Amino acid sequence: MIQAAGIIDRAEAAMLCEAGVDWLGFPLRLPSKREDLTEAEAIDVIASIRSPHKGVVITYLTEAEEIRAFCAELGVRTVQLHGDVPAAQLRTLKQIDPELYVLKSLVVEKDNTASLARTVEEVADWVDMFITDSFNPATGAKGATGMVHDWRVSAKLARLSPRPLMLAGGLNADNVIDAIEQVRPAAVDAHTGLEGPDGRKDPEKVRLFVERSKLAFARLALGVVAR
Repeated sequence: MIQAAGIIDRAEAAMLCEAGVDWLGFPLRLPSKREDLTEAEAIDVIASIRSPHKGVVITYLTEAEEIRAFCAELGVRTVQLHGDVPAAQLRTLKQIDPELYVLKSLVVEKDNTASLARTVEEVADWVDMFITDSFNPATGAKGATGMVHDWRVSAKLARLSPRPLMLAGGLNADNVIDAIEQVRPAAVDAHTGLEGPDGRKDPEKVRLFVERSKLAFARLALGVVAR
C-alpha cells in the first residue's frame, strides 16, 4: 500500500489517486501549526476522495475523545497518531470507536530501538498499523523531516510487530525499492520526497514512486528479494 502525505487541494488529490496512491494523508493540528491547508479545506478535499482511495488525518492529538471527534468532523475513518499518546488513551479510543483504523508512529532516534520495541508490545492490541518515521535532532521534528533513518531499526520492528508496519521518512523514487527490500513493510509513505520546488506534488516524481513501490512489493510477494 502506498500513502502520500501533505495534500494541498482537490487537484493534487485527484492527481495522486490517478497515479495509483492508495491513501492520502492530511497533517492537521500540528505542534508547528504549519498545516498545508485549513481544516475546512481539508474537509472539502477529503469529501472528493472516492473508494478504494481514502483520506487519512495525521495529527499530534493525544486524547481519545478529541481524536474521535476530530476524525468525525473531517469525515475520515483512518487516523495516524504522531504524538506521545498514552497506552490508556489508545485503549479508550478503540473502546469508543472500534471501527476507527488507528496508526501509531514509532519515531526512530539514535539508540531508541529497545524503547520502540517496548511500545509495540505495549500498544499493539489497540492499534491497527504502526508507522516508522524519522526524528530531526536539530529541530525536534517527528516526521515530515525529509530525512532517512536507520532502516535496520524499521526492519527489526517490522519483524517484531504483530501489526502491519508502514515505512516513512525521506522516501522518494530513488530509494523506495531499496527501502522496501530492506525493511519489508506492508506500506510506504512519502511527503517531501514527492514535491517540486513549489511545494506541490510533482506528477513525475509521484509516477516513479508509485511504479517502483509496486515493483518492489511485487518482488516481495513473489519471494524473489534476498533477505
